[in-house]
Formats: sequence, C-alpha cells, structure tokens
Amino acid sequence: MTASRQLTWTGDETKESAAIDQEATAGSGGAPDGRERRAGRRKRADGTAAPAELRADCIADSAGGLTFDLTAPKDTAPAWSAALVLRRRGGDGADDEVRLPLGPNGAGRLRAVLPSTVALAEGRWNAYADLGDGDALRRLQPGVNDLRSLVDRRPLAGIGRLGVRIPYATKLGNLALRSWLRGPHAEAGDILVSPDGMTVSGRLYGAAPAAGALAEARARRAAGSPAPVTVPLTVDGPEFCFTLPYEELAGRWAHGTEPWDLWLRPAEGAHPVRIARLLDDVADKKQVFNYPALPVPAGAAQLRIGPYYTLDNDLAVRVAGPDAG
Repeated sequence: MTASRQLTWTGDETKESAAIDQEATAGSGGAPDGRERRAGRRKRADGTAAPAELRADCIADSAGGLTFDLTAPKDTAPAWSAALVLRRRGGDGADDEVRLPLGPNGAGRLRAVLPSTVALAEGRWNAYADLGDGDALRRLQPGVNDLRSLVDRRPLAGIGRLGVRIPYATKLGNLALRSWLRGPHAEAGDILVSPDGMTVSGRLYGAAPAAGALAEARARRAAGSPAPVTVPLTVDGPEFCFTLPYEELAGRWAHGTEPWDLWLRPAEGAHPVRIARLLDDVADKKQVFNYPALPVPAGAAQLRIGPYYTLDNDLAVRVAGPDAG
C-alpha cells in the first residue's frame, strides 16, 4: 500500500513532543530571540509603517542548489553588501549563519544563489534579506516555488555525502529551509503494509550493501530498551528491500505507545545508517504521508502497528497498545 498525501494520524512521542515551528523563540528556553524581534517588527521605532513585505521565489536544481529571486523594494538601490541571510533555528555558532550575495537580476529583481557545494547543517533555517542600508534584517515571505527537479531526485550513486534543502512556509507564513546533510544515506521508497508486517524498498547512497547487510528496528524507550529487531536485506546493486514482521515488535511491547526507529547496516560490523525519505519536494512528510496501523495480537492485548515518518522525515514504526491515549 503506497502513501497518500493527507493528514497522518498523530501521537506525541518523547523525541518529538516539542513544537518545531516556534520560530520566534531561541533554543529550548522559549525566550524571544532579539534578532527575531528586530526582523519581525511591523512598525519602526518612530511609529512609521514598516517596509513592505519581501517575497522570494525559489527554484531548485537537481544537484541540490537553490536560487532565490526577490522583487526589489521600490526606489531601493541595494548596496554592494546586500545579502540573503540564512540562520539556523536554535543555533548561535559561526556555522549557523550563511550570507549569500544579493545582486541585481533584471529590472526590479534581486537574486541570490545557494550552491549545492555550500553545506548547511541539518535543521531549519530562517530566511532574511539584508539590503545593506543599515536597517534591520527583513524576514522573507515565500513566493512561488519551482521544486520540480526535487521530485524523485536521483543523486549520483557514488556521492559520499548527500545534501538536501527544501524551502517551505512556516506556521507564521515566513520562508524557511529544511536542511539535511547525510552520508551514507538510505532513501526509503515504496512501503507495502500487510497484517503480518511491512516491506520497505529503497536505495543506498554513499555505500554499497555487502555480506551481512541487514535492517534494524530500535525501540526508542528512555530506559530498559529491548534488543533491536533485525532482518536481512535483499540487495540489487544500491537497491535494497526488507520485510519487518510485526509479530517481532508486538512481542517486545511493554505498554502505551512505543516508537521504533528503522536503520540499515550496509555490512556486518558497518556503522548503521538511518532510513529516511528526503529526495522529493515534501519538507514535512509526517503531515502528508499516511500509512495504516493494523491490528496485531499480543497475548491478551490487541495492538495497532504501522509505519510513519518522524518530524525529521526518518522512517519509524509506531506500536500502540489498548491503553494508549
């Protein structure tokens, strides 16, 4: 059964309980970030109206780069130092801000380019414009996105590190990027669900499956985690496939709702690789890809087990008991 783009079933989990789109707060303390306050003001200090909103159209290329096209403010001549500024949410280090030169691109238009060769740490990056006029940074609004090249993207098989950046609109209607930086990477493809278990097909980048390759399901319990459930891989070059029986997960269930994270180990003794779905144009798959949770007996209890994508677009399985809220 393939995924449909609709609202998925919900359920708070230990790892994902905090809201990720509180873009006006800093870190975990919840206090407003001064940079965000300045950028988000609707009026100037003297009470005059703030400048008109700036919208950025985004074009993605197949290599993972992004081009941002802005309409220049009327009667504005951006300085040589003008830049499109990306800031990683919750970060305050030198690598948590990237400045991209913002220059003219025809009448009334400005352009900035984020090449695929510029690494962005994993996370969510807020987008701003610095017009070089000494004024505060201006938060960018999303315009028209052309992300066709990201659909079913197929990077070179020999790539060592995979960079993925997807622009999206935040809950407050601002422009942001979701970034992943992984190597190796196990890209999830089709997922078939049956009462006995789930079959996952995919493709491995940055490594080659070898003898002893297997998939692992790891319980995400805070304490007393059971042993991982392991199943062998069927491989064909970089392509892989495995079937995870639900009976194994049901036999390790303790209480409530328990998530299990899925990993791929390319060879015996190799470092595990998180299985995720990153190579398309959907920034938050948890909200749009829906898979059924099917009934599975576990002794006297009746569980419901099904796959889902986490807030990081990693593949996981949820085991929910009759006492789950």
